[in-house]
Amino acid sequence: MKFQKSLNKVLELFLVILMSVLVVDVLWQVFSRYLLSSPSSFTDELAGYLLIWVGVLGAAYVAGRKEHLAIDILVQKSPPARQRILQIIIHSLILLFALSVMVIGGAVLVYTRFVLQVKSAALQLPLGYVYSVLPISGLIIIYYEVLHILKVKNSK
Repeated sequence: MKFQKSLNKVLELFLVILMSVLVVDVLWQVFSRYLLSSPSSFTDELAGYLLIWVGVLGAAYVAGRKEHLAIDILVQKSPPARQRILQIIIHSLILLFALSVMVIGGAVLVYTRFVLQVKSAALQLPLGYVYSVLPISGLIIIYYEVLHILKVKNSK
C-alpha cells in the first residue's frame, strides 16, 4: 500500500508537470503564430507527443484509483457473490489487455522505432522515446489491476 501511494503521488506530480509544459507549449504556439506572425516549428509536434504521454499515463493513473469510465450496471444488479466474480473477470481482462497490447505490443513498437532509427520531423527526437509510455503505462496498469484483484479476493 505504501508503494501504491508513492506511485500515485509520482504519477500525479509527473502528470501535472506534463500538463503544465503542454499548456506553455500551446500558449507559445498561439503567441508566436498570431502576435509574432512567425509560428514556432516544433510546438505542434511537441504538443502532440505531450498529449500522448498525458493521455496514456493519465489512463494508468485513473485505473489505479478506479476512477475510469465504466458501465457497471451488470455488476451493480448482481448478487454480492456474483459481483466479486464479475469484478475479478473485469480486472483480469484489463490486465490481459494491458499486458498484450500495451506492454508486449508497446515494447515491440518501441524496439522497432529504435532499431529503424525513426525520428520526429521537427524535434529530431527518436520516436522510441515517445512510444515508451505504452509499456511503462501498461506495467503500471498491471500492477494496479493485480492489487484490485487481490482486494476483491480478500473482501468478504
